[in-house]
Amino acid sequence: MESTFLVDNMFFVIAAMLSGGMLLWPLIMRHGAKEIDAQQAVRLINYEHAFVLDVRDDSDYASGHLPDSKNIPQALVKERLDELEKYKKKPIIIIFTPNLRAAQTGAILHKNGFERVFNLSGGIDGWKRENLPLVTK
Repeated sequence: MESTFLVDNMFFVIAAMLSGGMLLWPLIMRHGAKEIDAQQAVRLINYEHAFVLDVRDDSDYASGHLPDSKNIPQALVKERLDELEKYKKKPIIIIFTPNLRAAQTGAILHKNGFERVFNLSGGIDGWKRENLPLVTK
C-alpha cells in the first residue's frame, strides 16, 4: 500500500496549520484600535490634532486627565456616538484604566466608521509613567 506525504506527516501538517492560525489570529481579530505608546500619542495630538477620548468613570476622570480630553464613560460610548461624529476623520486616542476593556470601545468606534482609533498603551497609567501632564479641572 502506498502512503502519501500528508498521511505520513499528519502530525507536522496539523502543527503547521495550528501555528499558522495562531500567527494570523491577531490580524483577524484586529477590528478595533491599534495600541500606541505615550510618545506616539503626543505626536498625534500635537501634529494631527488627535481627539482624546477618556472612557474612565467620572471620578477617575476628575482625579486627573489629559488636557483637552473628553470624558464619556465606556458604558455610554454607544449611546453618545453622535457627540463624536465630528471627529470621525481625525485620529482618536482612547484613554482607559487597566481594568477596563478598551478594545470594546475601539471596536464600537471602528464599527461606526471611525477610521483611525488608537488605544494608549497602559491607559492612563502609561501616560503617568512618562510624567506627561494631567489636569484636574
